[in-house]
Amino acid sequence: MALLFRSFFATAVRKQYQLNEQGIPTNGVQGFVRHTLTAISLFKPTHLAVCWDMGAVTFRNDIYDGYKANRPAPAPELVPQFDLARSVSEDMNWKNYGVEGMEADDLIGSLVKTWKDKADITIVSGDKDLLQLLAPSVQIALTKKGHSIYDVYSEQRFVEEYGMTPVQFIDYKAFIGDPSDGYPGVKGIGPKTALKLIQTYGTAEGVVHAVDELTKSEKAKIEADLPMLQLSKDLATIHCEVDLGDTLQDLEIPQYDENTKERLRENGLNAVLKQLISTEFVTSTGGIGYERTIDPFK
Repeated sequence: MALLFRSFFATAVRKQYQLNEQGIPTNGVQGFVRHTLTAISLFKPTHLAVCWDMGAVTFRNDIYDGYKANRPAPAPELVPQFDLARSVSEDMNWKNYGVEGMEADDLIGSLVKTWKDKADITIVSGDKDLLQLLAPSVQIALTKKGHSIYDVYSEQRFVEEYGMTPVQFIDYKAFIGDPSDGYPGVKGIGPKTALKLIQTYGTAEGVVHAVDELTKSEKAKIEADLPMLQLSKDLATIHCEVDLGDTLQDLEIPQYDENTKERLRENGLNAVLKQLISTEFVTSTGGIGYERTIDPFK
């Protein structure tokens, strides 16, 4: 979903919606698929899963009605691309996951929990919330520029830069909140204070337990917003308990066949088709011309 939104807005600002023969805009879909193909070329995975949000309402809205309530409705040119993107992803024979009431982040987290002891995992997204999933076998490639420039985080890099563990990132956000997701955290507790508290007491619960040791101001702020502190932590936590019921073999990257290419043609995804054919040529020639498929914007 992060790649779909990113790809849509990258070209929508210039009104480049790229309608297909059915009159459906395809700019976001083409960008999503091309981004994924480029990621496959760069990271060379043997297995792949694509995770989807299945609507705006999730269990987080049930526990806090302000969750993401500040976000505008999607542009009308983007709305029909949600179903098209999922359909095209299935046409590519990629393994797709979407569960009503859960966010894509929760499905990614569940995949990580299931396979992190059996595989090395790279999460490709623009969502920094996923940093909490970092582990010795898990890296996160945050989108940075175009289809091929990433800011790649390992667990070690995160600890060095953030001064906390990935799991503590949840507690940190519980204090500072997340304006983009619409939950406030503890009013008056900013990033510097939150980091100090987490480094000293470990968790949000540890801070609450030691609240009498805090400054008078810190204590007053936390006690005044204690319910919101716990609620914010619940909202910030990626839930990793979804049973997706597949074997690792089910996630193997497939071979693309003529039927796949025909479906791309039918949906007017000519840029994707061109990149797919180019990537196949690169693979068959042992890497000649590889740079041409790394960044489709070049």
